[in-house]
Amino acid sequence: MNVKKFFANLINIKILKKIVLKGFSFILNNFSDKVFLSNLIINHLKNNHFLLNFVLDKIQTNEYNPISEIAPYLVYKVEKGREIVDDRYSYQKKYNDFDIKETEKVLDIGSGAYPFPLATHLADLYTGETTHRTEKIVLDNRPFFECDIEKMPFKDNEFDFSCCSHLLEHVENPHIACEEIMRISKRGYIETPTKTSDMMYNFTHLKNHHKWHVNIINNTIVFIEWKENERRNMGTNYFFNMIQSKWKNPFQEIVYDNVDMFVGMLKWTNHFYYMVINNKGEIVKTNLM
Repeated sequence: MNVKKFFANLINIKILKKIVLKGFSFILNNFSDKVFLSNLIINHLKNNHFLLNFVLDKIQTNEYNPISEIAPYLVYKVEKGREIVDDRYSYQKKYNDFDIKETEKVLDIGSGAYPFPLATHLADLYTGETTHRTEKIVLDNRPFFECDIEKMPFKDNEFDFSCCSHLLEHVENPHIACEEIMRISKRGYIETPTKTSDMMYNFTHLKNHHKWHVNIINNTIVFIEWKENERRNMGTNYFFNMIQSKWKNPFQEIVYDNVDMFVGMLKWTNHFYYMVINNKGEIVKTNLM
């Protein structure tokens, strides 16, 4: 066995690999000029193309934090990530003053695995696992209703406030859902992902997932049906893995500090407007006129 193959097999040992990576991380995380040191090491490896290619190939994972354009996955970060996807309320309250009183009746429509903390009542179409939710639904001491958003079993203005987060992009008839939301609640909060979000997270190719990409402009929600040629695999799940990673990384920071670029938020009172555009570009439903 030649020397190169011997060391290649040695580095492939899982335990040794972790020791090497953590040691490398410790040096970089405690060095005053991390980019300088990273580039210094990479420039040294450039003299040996075999070692450079081997290192970049073997240690690329979704849990290495880029600090150098030359070797973007080389630095192992041990700092915990923010887990933004699983904790929507942490950013929702930064952007919105919900002004909900303790005596008010609040419905979370599509409560799922992460119900709105201020809700007094919960509602969802499915209690089991779906293509939209793999986590277990939360059922606690709050009243729960299994119902369709397009036909909810509530009286007019039964709720003081309703929250509908990351649901309307899925529904078959968003105009009916919007009318129901306004019918059963006096005011509320609506949140949907943006087109940018769907593309970066590679949701566009998932069958029976998001039917609409949504723009929220002031008090108007614009639903645009995805065209068939847009339902493509973007070729990478990198950004989805980054936002889900338990380790802190720059993409989590970008999203956390600019959430309003990745989701649309609408806090409404009495009513809001909607427009539904099909994949042919035709306005099929609206309450603007």
